[in-house]
Formats: sequence, C-alpha cells, structure tokens
Amino acid sequence: MNDVHPLAGVLDAAARGRFPAVDGAVEVLAPDAAGTRAVVAFTGHAFVLADVDPDDVATHGADGFGGAHAPRFVAWLAGPNASIGSLDVVLVAPGRGRRPCGIERCHDLDDHPRVARALAHRRDVQVWGDDGGLIVLGRGLVGRCELSAELLDDTTADPGHGRRLIDAGRDLVPAGEWCWAQVAAGNARSLRAFLAAGFVPVGSEILIENGGRVASF
Repeated sequence: MNDVHPLAGVLDAAARGRFPAVDGAVEVLAPDAAGTRAVVAFTGHAFVLADVDPDDVATHGADGFGGAHAPRFVAWLAGPNASIGSLDVVLVAPGRGRRPCGIERCHDLDDHPRVARALAHRRDVQVWGDDGGLIVLGRGLVGRCELSAELLDDTTADPGHGRRLIDAGRDLVPAGEWCWAQVAAGNARSLRAFLAAGFVPVGSEILIENGGRVASF
C-alpha cells in the first residue's frame, strides 16, 4: 500500500516501548486501506478506526480507560449488519529474517479453518508447517505482518511444540520488521506460548467485519 495509515506509526512506537499518552482520550481514524474497522486500545488511550463523527464516539461512551472496548459502544459502532470479532491481546516481537529449521511451505491447506480465516482477513498469506502444526503469515490491520499458529492435534503434540512453531514463524519475518500476533484474551494456552516465544503484549483490539456504521456528518 502506498499510504501509511496513522495507526501504523502508533504501533511501531508501541513495539519500541513508546506508548500514547495515558490521558483517557479516544482518537478517531479512518479505516485502513483494506477497509478494516477496529478499536485498538493501549493503557489509557484508544483508537477507533471507522467512518464516524468523533462527537458521536464520545456520546456513546467511548474513552481510553476501557470504554472503547465496552460491548455497548462496540455494538453501536458496528451497526446492525456487522460481525464483531473477539477481544484480542495484541503482541509483538522482532522478526529474525532467517530460514527456519523443520518446517516447509504448504500450498494445499486453503480449506483449513485457520488458513481460511487468514485468507479472509489478510493479504499475501503464506502457510508453513510440519507434521504437528501450522504457521500462517500475512498482512493484516494497517499492513502489519501478522502471525498465527495452530497445532493439528493438541492432544498428541509434544510439550512446547506450539512455542517452537511460533518461534519458527519469527524466523520467517524479515529482520528489522515487527511480527504481530492477536490472541483471544481467554486463550491462555496460546498466550503463554507466544510469551514463551519472545512476544510481548502492547495493547488490545477488536476487529469489525463487514457493515460498519455510516458517518453522520
């Protein structure tokens, strides 16, 4: 994409440990180039990516201290026809830019639920894996490089295999580029695996799929 979305700079700064002011504010930005709508929150500061009037956002209770993720506000923002995603923890780690060991590129898994979801939400999707699991990379919100991983059978997987897959995913991301992951807040097993693989949490987000509220100005 040619134009850099303002949130991309905010995310890059957060990955480097520089966060927005803890002032309770909510900033309204346009959807990204792919039309993605989202609510992204940091400590005491939030961003709403949608074609809405900032005054309406405030009127409906959004603030940077949790109000932007409140179910009532998000339901209003989404409107009657959209699908609201889960509340995800946003994590980041630096890419390494080296050939990972033990995984290979996969080209025949488009029907796998993890891959199908990535193809619906991301661009330039790549699938890698081994006999025990998958790594999916693609360009998501504001063009960032996003990683997801899944064990094919978590009842038989070796302990630590999920972490090893995630670690291999970092190898696939070019050195000097951030690798992002979004983990549902209740998915403690996945969250622990990403933390063990060197990812750090920087915020939270909810994606809004399809629909979206029409601007009132």
